[in-house]
Amino acid sequence: MEYNFPVTRTTHPKARPADETKLGFAKYFTDHMFCMDWDEGLGWHDGRVVPHEPIAIEPASCVLHYAQMMFEGMKAYRTPSGEIQLFRPDMNAKRMARTNERMCIPELPEELLIAGVKAVIKEDIDWVPTAPGTALYVRPFIFGDEVSFSVLPAKHYRFMVILSPTGSYYAANDGGITTTRIYVQKKYIRAAKGGTGYAKVGGNYGGGMRASQDAMKYDCKDVLWLDAAEHKYVEEIGTSNAFFRIADEVITAPLDSETILPGITRDSVIQLLKYWGMKVSERKLSIDEIFEAEKNGTLQEIFASGTAAVISPIGWLNCEGEEHQVADGKVGPVAQKLYDTLYGIQTGTVEDFMGWTYPLGLKVE
Repeated sequence: MEYNFPVTRTTHPKARPADETKLGFAKYFTDHMFCMDWDEGLGWHDGRVVPHEPIAIEPASCVLHYAQMMFEGMKAYRTPSGEIQLFRPDMNAKRMARTNERMCIPELPEELLIAGVKAVIKEDIDWVPTAPGTALYVRPFIFGDEVSFSVLPAKHYRFMVILSPTGSYYAANDGGITTTRIYVQKKYIRAAKGGTGYAKVGGNYGGGMRASQDAMKYDCKDVLWLDAAEHKYVEEIGTSNAFFRIADEVITAPLDSETILPGITRDSVIQLLKYWGMKVSERKLSIDEIFEAEKNGTLQEIFASGTAAVISPIGWLNCEGEEHQVADGKVGPVAQKLYDTLYGIQTGTVEDFMGWTYPLGLKVE
C-alpha cells in the first residue's frame, strides 16, 4: 500500500552538529517527526510529518500514570553511494507486534511502521551522518493518551517517530569499539517470568536505573543482570543482550524464560556465528561457571549486542567489589569481527551476504 502523508516543514531549521565524530548518543534531534493517531472505530489515521517540537499532553493522560507505552529502536545508514537503508526492519515490526499485544496497544502494521519511518527520514535525509561509527537513530514509539484514571487500555493512542544522528552508545567507543567494565548485579532484577522482560517498554528501563547508578560507584558502565528466581544465571548486560565465549562455545541466554528481549542484533550475531561455523548455544549459564572459566583460562570474551552500540566488548566484571578480568581485557577477535561485519553490512561497505538490508529508495545527492 502506498502512503502519502502531508508534510509541514519547520520554519526554524536547526544547525547541524559541527563534528560528526563527537555525536554521542541522542544528543541531537532532527528538524521533523512523524505523528499518527488511533481511535476506536477509526484505527490508525491522520499520519503526518511535522516540525520536531514539544507536544501538548493532558496531565491526566493514562500514560503518565500507568505507563501504557512501547518503543522501538532502529537505525538508518548512508551507503558510500548515498543510498539510505535500514537494517532488518521486519524484525522490529515483529517485536513491536509482540510488545503491543503484551501492553494491550493496537497493532501497527509493518508497512505502516516503515512508511512512517521513511516519510520523516525523507524530510531530514541530510541529517544522516557519514563519519565512521555513526548512523541516524530512529525511535518509533506509541503511547496511550486517553484522559482516564481507569486501569484499562486507552481508547486513544499516538504513534510517533523521532530521529537522532548518533555515534556510539558509549562515548569512548565513538569511531570504533573498546572494552568496558560491568557490575554483576545481585540485589535488583530486570525482569521475571510472566512480566514484560521480552517486551520493549519504558518500565523495563526505568526500573533498571537504580542498578545502573549503583554500578557507577564501582567505575562500571552498566550491570550484568542475573535471573530473578535464583540470582544465579546471567541474562542481559544493561539494555543489551549478552554473549560469553568460553573455550570454543559462544553462549547467550535463551528466550524461553520470557525475561530476555529478542534483540535484532542478538539474532544477527547468532546467525553470523553459525554462518562462520562457530558453536553457538542458547542456554542457561551461571555466573559461577563464568568465574570458573576465568580461573581456568577458558573465558575468551564477553560482549553485549544491541541496536544502539552494535557490539560492546566487556573487559572486566566487578562482583561485590571483586575484579574479574576477561582474558587480556582487550577487544576479542570474535567481537571485533562481528562489529566490523555488522556495521559494514549496515553501511554498505561489506557485502550483504545475509540479505538483511532494506533500501528506502532515498538517496543523498
